[in-house]
Amino acid sequence: MVAGHLQEKNGYFYIVLNYTNHEGKRKSKWITTGLTVKGNKKRAQDLLQEARKTFVPDIPTPTEDMLFHDFLIQWLEIAKSTIQLSTYASYAGMCKAPIIPYFKGKSIKLNDLKPKDIQDFYTLQLKRVKASTVIHYHSVIHKALKYAVKIDLIPVNPASKIERPRMERFVGSFYDSTEINRLFEVVRGSNLELPVLLGAFYGLRRSEIVGLKWSAIDFENNSLVIRHTVTSFSIDGKYLIHASDSTKNKSSMRTLPLVPAFKEKLVIAMEQQKINRKLCGRSYSNDYLDYICVNELGVRLRPEYLTMAFPRLLEKNGLRRIRFHDLRHSCASLLLANNVPMKQIQDWLGHSDFSTTANIYAHLDYNSKLSSAQAMIEGLNFVSVGESRSNNESCTD
Repeated sequence: MVAGHLQEKNGYFYIVLNYTNHEGKRKSKWITTGLTVKGNKKRAQDLLQEARKTFVPDIPTPTEDMLFHDFLIQWLEIAKSTIQLSTYASYAGMCKAPIIPYFKGKSIKLNDLKPKDIQDFYTLQLKRVKASTVIHYHSVIHKALKYAVKIDLIPVNPASKIERPRMERFVGSFYDSTEINRLFEVVRGSNLELPVLLGAFYGLRRSEIVGLKWSAIDFENNSLVIRHTVTSFSIDGKYLIHASDSTKNKSSMRTLPLVPAFKEKLVIAMEQQKINRKLCGRSYSNDYLDYICVNELGVRLRPEYLTMAFPRLLEKNGLRRIRFHDLRHSCASLLLANNVPMKQIQDWLGHSDFSTTANIYAHLDYNSKLSSAQAMIEGLNFVSVGESRSNNESCTD
């Protein structure tokens, strides 16, 4: 929503909207309301709010001979309405630095862009950032150029002809069952208790934990539905929080069993929220009454609060340092250790496809490797020297 205010001129109200155009320049737009100043302030304010919500800056039509960096700016504005706001924030951040500045300095036209131009950019970036970061740059550039092909500005996507950098597999840290139980002890009674339980037991993402609502809990049928998320990000230097009634993808929306121990924790938390609401009176926030993870004043916890407060909790209590997201890895490792099939873990964690789960956690699946080894031993009648001697001795007795 753009900024704006009412301006009086010649006895009438005018709406003045302030925005940043596709070139990053500050602009103003005046809109007549047709309302006289006298007796119409409330109606004019309503029109102002509506204009701020619905206003969309004019976006020049992309052309094939425009500079590539100008095309990226226009593509971002076009893509904004088709992707999640948090995704847009990520794309915009990468375009702002380093993608657009680099190609602006090269002054390459869209229809002159060659695979080598993009490859040179990747080569330069690999000297300062990890391969995984360059892969994200590649994703943005590829999507933008894919759109250029779609609207017939260029015949082929030059980014499709590039070998993207090889990314080293990320191996997350995780707690074993002893460490998890110790963590449950030290977190008891704090604002982090429910988030930690949700992260370690159910393997929920940070956005899913902060977004969890009471309306998603079915105490009668003992289930909880993961369908709400809360994410935080910045756009043009402004910090934003976005609450959504949809998850990261379709498979992320899932129904999980409400186990007795966690059900008890939720009942206690619900009662405590009622007590806090009475004690705090008008100081208690009524904006987040349906949210489970709130502080003493009823304010919903911010996603980054979990990220920052969690390591401080670990350090204070002498626990090994891991990230908050590593609770999700800990959940997966404990499921694997207890012989839960990888497909079931995929469903539990809400991964969009099996390969995601397998790629992240295959190195932890040691039990299945033991089973495979045993199957090979039995299939090949493969025994150790010691076992062979023992068998020979028993045959001579």
